[in-house]
Amino acid sequence: MSHIVSKVSSKCSSGHVNGNVLCQALSVVRRIVESCYGPFGRLKLIHNAVGGNVLTTSHSSVVLGNLSVSSPVIKLLIASMLNHISRFTDSGLFATILCCNLAECAKQLDVPSSRLVRIQKDLLDICINYLNSEDCSCRIQIDFTNTKTLLSLVRTMVNKPACMLTINEADYISSLVLKAFFHTIPSVIGDNVSLGKMLIIPIEGQNVTDSCVLSGILIEIFASHSMTIDTTKLTFGCIKIAIFNVSMSGDVVDGGNGHWELTSGFCPEDESLVQLLKVGKQLVCDKVHLVVCQKVIHPVLKQYLLEQHVIVEDRLGFALMEPLIQMTGAQPISSYYHPISPSCYGNIKNLSIMKCGLKQFLHLVPNEGKPICSLLLCNRNESGMNELKIVCQSAECVLRLALKEPFGLLGGGCTECHLATKIGYKSRCVTDEKLTELGCSQTEYRVVADGFCRSLERTASSLEHDGGESFIDAKYGHRWSVPANMPLDTQWSEVFSRCVCGLHTAQQNLKWTVLGNKTTINSQEIPLEKQNKSSPDQLKLDSYTVKLNALQVAVETANMIVEIQYVIQDQN
Repeated sequence: MSHIVSKVSSKCSSGHVNGNVLCQALSVVRRIVESCYGPFGRLKLIHNAVGGNVLTTSHSSVVLGNLSVSSPVIKLLIASMLNHISRFTDSGLFATILCCNLAECAKQLDVPSSRLVRIQKDLLDICINYLNSEDCSCRIQIDFTNTKTLLSLVRTMVNKPACMLTINEADYISSLVLKAFFHTIPSVIGDNVSLGKMLIIPIEGQNVTDSCVLSGILIEIFASHSMTIDTTKLTFGCIKIAIFNVSMSGDVVDGGNGHWELTSGFCPEDESLVQLLKVGKQLVCDKVHLVVCQKVIHPVLKQYLLEQHVIVEDRLGFALMEPLIQMTGAQPISSYYHPISPSCYGNIKNLSIMKCGLKQFLHLVPNEGKPICSLLLCNRNESGMNELKIVCQSAECVLRLALKEPFGLLGGGCTECHLATKIGYKSRCVTDEKLTELGCSQTEYRVVADGFCRSLERTASSLEHDGGESFIDAKYGHRWSVPANMPLDTQWSEVFSRCVCGLHTAQQNLKWTVLGNKTTINSQEIPLEKQNKSSPDQLKLDSYTVKLNALQVAVETANMIVEIQYVIQDQN
């Protein structure tokens, strides 16, 4: 007899944000994410308690996606960050660190939460308006006729520690990603233009410099199967292809909740095979050279087609179907119980077999003007391969976003320091009308603004992992990194060479101060100078669109955490 237990009342706790438990949890999450932030971040080994693969990573989607937390507030924070990453693929670490810094700082301020949230929303608006303005000194125009800034944008993303690349390898992969992206841009621009596809084919155990970009699509095949493929009889420039997105295994279709009524002696499997062979004969009569199927093809049909010198590939999966259809112009065939219309067939320019490492591929070469390419991505081991694939996918996403908004933001913490300097200056020029609108005093506004600036500066300082010190200059508001154990009598010209983003060189009149020091340049009410139009070849650039959204997500999530008054947990 089953045991019936009455429902337990939900657990309701108040003042959760001000509790030490939450602040400790925020601190732990921040320290985990901080430690793998930036090109010199430390790697994370992720392994569950019941076995399975060991993940080596520093990417935000993998780190945050594998964190098991019990606090509802921390779950909310991680869900918010993962939502940003799912849409923009990058800046998840930045958003998480800044959000934790803002939430931790809010606990230490003696300002009512409602006022604090209103002030931080106003500070966020100042940041967004400034980053959108023409006078913004940390926004760089991306010129698509010059690859210099585009390479800087891609190189910043590819230069991740878990990829385990040398400087030359990172430059090589960056140029390949950019080359592959240009392959996806149609040569003819019309009213309904759309970007093509860049398919990433990972190859483990090969040198990174073996990576290359190939026009068209690569389909992996077994070595034994490659022996049955004869490409010498194919007509160059006119290779007909049929694409099936339905299972051709010959299995009887599931009848759902209904029942089959069969006459005596009738076999559904035999009837399906008869229909499949009819389709095979039509394909041969229509002179189809290549048949591909998303699912499984019956071995009898496959053998028949091979005997008729038709190349057959099945089990392609869903991911390859859309680029195949786009490249060949074919219409997917969803049934084999009806004759195939000739308009369903597509065509490709050429077909060949190529080998890379231990893998063999069927290389489908498209006709001219088809924006489809494959990035054959090589790395020495599985761990580095997995991370490199993720960052290359992120880089492609960032380049696509750059087509809509062709800007980049200075990386290396320089944008954060610059914004902190700007906010520090603006907070001391706040008008009485603004204070009345926000319902706060000038002291409260300055206290919250100072906390906002400290959070930005602390986020920038998180890029330092080797015991060095971060400085900020009074002229541009950029971050400068000084190695650890630097002698006190060292000349300034030997200590500072370039700011971290690479835009400015050191000058004697820059007046550096320690980043985070209470006597920083935020108290100096002077406008920052805008950089020259020319920029160096090597810049650290972040995506403008991605960083802007990450900034908004970080502040809005921190405000949400600050405003939480009760946490209600179902105990059943």
